This record gives sequence, structure tokens and C-alpha cells, in this order.
Amino acid sequence: MYQFVCYAKCSTCAKAEKWLKANQVDYEKRDIKTQNPAKEELREWQSLSGVPLKKFFNTSGQLYRSMNLKEKLKDMSDEEMLELLASDGMLVKRPVLSNGKTVLVGFKEADWNQIL
Repeated sequence: MYQFVCYAKCSTCAKAEKWLKANQVDYEKRDIKTQNPAKEELREWQSLSGVPLKKFFNTSGQLYRSMNLKEKLKDMSDEEMLELLASDGMLVKRPVLSNGKTVLVGFKEADWNQIL
């Protein structure tokens, strides 16, 4: 079973959930705003996904822009980025889909079709 980490008001998350249902993928839903991923969980997701840590940031979010993270991330270590991501779920790119072996960040239908 997959864990589907999303935000209720996110249109991309809604598309991803519709895709999961249409493709009969078993999943458990988790709200990223109320159940923020912990630093170690984010570290594991990054390792399993093979995606650079910078790609875990929700670059279109208001919080990302208001904190001027586009500039700040350039000088941050992975540990600092993990701390920041763990501080607020709204900084994390979503949805995140994980089964403990595979982690998908964001929703690209072609990728999900290929991997799931």
C-alpha cells in the first residue's frame, strides 16, 4: 500500500488522487499540512526517490516565495534544507507517493504510469 501525502486545496494533488483511483492503486491519504514530514522521513524519501533535495521544495508556494528561498537554497547544506522542509509541510513539493521502496515527488502522469 502506498502513502499519498497531499494538501487538500492543491489541484495537482486532486489530479493525482483521481489518477490513483482510476488506476486502482491502494493508498492511505495523509495531509501534509497537519502531518508534516519529519526530517528523517524526508531524508529517506530523498534517498529512495533519487531526486536532489532542492527538488523537494514547493517552488510555487507562497511561503517559498515570501522566504526568498530561491536565493537562500544555493548556500544551504542538505542538513539545513532538511530542517527547513521539516519545519513546515507547505514548503514540501506535493503530492508525495511512497511505498517504502519507491518515492514519487510531484505528479507527472507519464512517470506515474511508468513506475506504478
